[in-house]
Amino acid sequence: MRAGGRAVLIERIRILIVEDDPDMAELVSDLVEAEGWTPLVAPSAEAAAAVLAHETVHLVLVDHNLPGTSGRTFAQRLRAQTNIGIVMVTAAGSAADRVLGLETAADDYVVKPFEPIELTARIKAVLRRTIPSLKPESEREPEPASLRLGDWSVDLKNRRAVCLSDPAKSLTSAEFTLLEILAETPNMPVSRAHILDRLGAESDRYIDRNVDVLVLRLRRKIERNPDLPRHIKTRRGKGYVLDTDDGEPAP
Repeated sequence: MRAGGRAVLIERIRILIVEDDPDMAELVSDLVEAEGWTPLVAPSAEAAAAVLAHETVHLVLVDHNLPGTSGRTFAQRLRAQTNIGIVMVTAAGSAADRVLGLETAADDYVVKPFEPIELTARIKAVLRRTIPSLKPESEREPEPASLRLGDWSVDLKNRRAVCLSDPAKSLTSAEFTLLEILAETPNMPVSRAHILDRLGAESDRYIDRNVDVLVLRLRRKIERNPDLPRHIKTRRGKGYVLDTDDGEPAP
């Protein structure tokens, strides 16, 4: 997917289905396609990790009982690295199994056998929570038209950033785009995967760690002390946050 502008929504949601039963994987894939989403299938946690390393994925639907690394362990490892949506599928319906579905670091769970409408409803609910652009307008925090970040006055509407103490300083296109992405959901974490997705045509030049480099470059320009950032903060396991509470609204 290529995002052509700052207000463009994700065009096609990609769901990774981690399921070793071919018949079940095909059934869920059909449900995912029927909703207009793109299914990706992996028969094991190891195969799923390989997919995530090369593909943009917006939600992972993982079976609890997998060969090799269990679905529970895979979900825990994934949650430690990212805030991507995770829905756990458990085989039994006991109270203990239902609690287990949420103790794996998953955002939600569904018990087999499940009704198609239940599965898609749970996926939609998690997507709305984990992808800010999918939230109803009434639930979104308004995007600011301008920001004051330290010495910088940022006009998001006209894509202009001026350093008041040193007008010779400027932001590159990629640095400004990163600032725009973070400003769309101020004071909320934005995952590396979402940043990569929103970089659009430039994303072919970036991988996960390159996002960290881009953040560091922006911090060195925006922050008075890049080692103790006030505005562009890291949320471990979740991504980056544009903290506007410490800034002053631009006049």
